This record gives sequence, structure tokens and C-alpha cells, in this order.
Amino acid sequence: MDGVIAPLKDICDVVEKHGAVLFVDDAHATGFLGPTGRGSGEHWGVMDRVHLVNSTLGKALGGASGGYTTGDKLLVSMLRNTSRPYLFSNTLAPSVVGAAAAAIDLVDNPVTRKPLLDQLWSNASLFRARMSDAGFTLAGEGHAIIPVMLGDARLASQMAEKMLERGIYVIGFSYPVVPKDKARIRVQLSAAHSTEQVNYAVDSFIEVGRELNVI
Repeated sequence: MDGVIAPLKDICDVVEKHGAVLFVDDAHATGFLGPTGRGSGEHWGVMDRVHLVNSTLGKALGGASGGYTTGDKLLVSMLRNTSRPYLFSNTLAPSVVGAAAAAIDLVDNPVTRKPLLDQLWSNASLFRARMSDAGFTLAGEGHAIIPVMLGDARLASQMAEKMLERGIYVIGFSYPVVPKDKARIRVQLSAAHSTEQVNYAVDSFIEVGRELNVI
């Protein structure tokens, strides 16, 4: 929610000190964090120190439904036999599996991965720079999720509605999803966005922000 990358190196140190098991929810990292898009473990160089990774097929990998858990063979085997959400869930549709596999192939291939990641980080840098220059308060850093901090829940809802009127679909988050008085618009940049689209989104934020006295 805050666009912050968890300090996995420090977390790994604590886990190993106490002989614990490290389970990482990488839903907001899979596909684009790390040199080859393998997530926050690769980003911090600690992939071999993470026991289990849980992630989604519904975000950077193209928006399909479903998710997965990967990691130590023994732990995964235990989950297959004891995890209630797994045991009582229907299998994914073949079309969803095919789309997810194709998305992973795109990320895994350096020829297709590089232009996608270059476009993603270019979009994120452009959005963050222009929004900051305009006077908005942004949270996080070094991430494609960029929260626009507003504080007031009603204001976040109003801004989201006015942005939608301009063709920009963003979501206002407020308590209890985020702490009280920390309401925000969560913006998720994508490699599928063109530079023109990012600039239009910022222009719309500036217009609505002035209308609502945010900036």
C-alpha cells in the first residue's frame, strides 16, 4: 500500500538468527522487481534465503486470476495436503494458465523483458517527478506503485470519482485498509501505458487536485 520494498536482507538475518521460516508475499513485486523480474528476493539478492514465496497472476503478469506458492519442496508438499484454501479451491481454467505461462515467458526472455521493464520504470519516474513538481505528496520510492497521499477518506473518494470522469481509473483507499488519516489514491504504473497516457494522467491529477484544493 505504501510503495515501499520490504528490507528482506534484514528480515532474513532475523529469521536465520531465530531458526524461523520466511514466507514472502510478493504480489507487488513478481514480474518487475529484480534484474530478471523475479521479485523482491532477487532485488535484494536473497532468493536462496527465502523459504516460501506467495504471489499472484493478477497484477504484473497480465491481470489473470489465480496465484501460486513456490519454495522448499517439503514445505510446498505440506501445503498441498493441509492448506484449506488450496484443498477447497477449483483449479484454474486452462485459458488462465496459458495466459499466465505466456506472461512468464515474456518476463523470462531478456529480449522481451528489457523493453517492458525500461518502459515501466520510465513511466514510474515520469509520473513521480511530475506529480512531485506539481505539489502532491507521494509515498514510497523505487516502486511502480505510487500512492498519492490525501489523508481524508472522503477526499480520496471524491478525487477517484473525478479522475474516472476523465477516463483515469484509480482507487481511493481509506481506513481500515490503510491507517486512519492516511487515505490515498494508489496509482499503479504499467509498461502498457504510453508516455502520452502517463502525461494525461498527471494533467488530470493536477486539474482535479486544484479543483479540490489539494494543490
